[in-house]
Amino acid sequence: MPSRRPRRRRPHPPQSRTWGHHVRAALEDPLRQFQLSLAVLILLVAVGTVGYHLIERMGWINALYMTVITVATVGFGEIEPLTATGRMFTMGLIVLGVGVGAWAASNLVEVALGQTLWTSVQRRKMKDSLSHLRDHYVVCGYGQLGTRIVRDLAARGETFVVVDHDPSVEESLLHSLTPHLIGDATQDDVLKRVRVDRARGLVSALDSDANNVLTVLTAREMNPRLLIVARANAETSQSKLRRAGADRVVTPDDIGGHRLALALLRPAVHDLFNEIFSFGVDISVDVGQITIPENSPFAGQTVAGCDLRRMRNVTILAVRGPTGEFALNPDAQRVLRPGETMIVIGPAEAIYELEAMYGEE
Repeated sequence: MPSRRPRRRRPHPPQSRTWGHHVRAALEDPLRQFQLSLAVLILLVAVGTVGYHLIERMGWINALYMTVITVATVGFGEIEPLTATGRMFTMGLIVLGVGVGAWAASNLVEVALGQTLWTSVQRRKMKDSLSHLRDHYVVCGYGQLGTRIVRDLAARGETFVVVDHDPSVEESLLHSLTPHLIGDATQDDVLKRVRVDRARGLVSALDSDANNVLTVLTAREMNPRLLIVARANAETSQSKLRRAGADRVVTPDDIGGHRLALALLRPAVHDLFNEIFSFGVDISVDVGQITIPENSPFAGQTVAGCDLRRMRNVTILAVRGPTGEFALNPDAQRVLRPGETMIVIGPAEAIYELEAMYGEE
């Protein structure tokens, strides 16, 4: 469990930017566009009815009837003689009615006949499901790195949600039924909607180190106990991300360089790593961790006494102490103590079962 960190404050985004973000998000939804055009049409009918009542002294029913036939341009003619002011009002109502009516009709056709209805329904379902998230992982950024993180989490059966600011990725996320939210992960309201306060962990894999720092600051403020892993695009950003509240910082270029050198110098070791740290859906071997609480059946046992090799075909690679030190390839008679963590390797299903049975909540 990550240690509690002091809460950090950062300037909130300007209110105009927040309102603009909400307006743009609403207008990008065709179903919302149709609802908006229908509301404008109803408002136009209401204004026309009140206008005829005040200008021509018509009764409410006659005023409503006159407004409807004018907006619809059916050409039934005037039900009562109009004054010059009334005729000017009618001409304006016709122009507005034609425009708003065409807007509403085109939106209706788009919603009813295209993929828009399905997309809108799926988007609404997705947004509703976000409120029920708990004990999940939040993946900020759905670029090349983010897609691999998502694939690995999905292959291991973890609950997660993706946050990305690019609307172009939404269609693929909807079709794959991947929980997601299109928005800026650096904004407080976006992280609130994906329930960071109830999440287990967050990975910030955005392309900009500055945005990663802001995301980490915001997430740490919302959930001081959250496990946060951040991507550093430059080595100089690692210390900034740790100061912002990241528990782990990963530099993809460094890891890629090490793996390339390993493939060149020790190809067999590289192939073993590929087998263990695979990103496919068919995982045969995996590495897991089991933290030992006070009431664990492993507490007070020796490495040999755990008998994981015989019962589960799982091997204990190392034991990490409470302060972070590692005992590699521990002796068979080494006693396991509460607060320590076993690093184990073996068949993927056996690892997942052990983590489910004895893993830390």
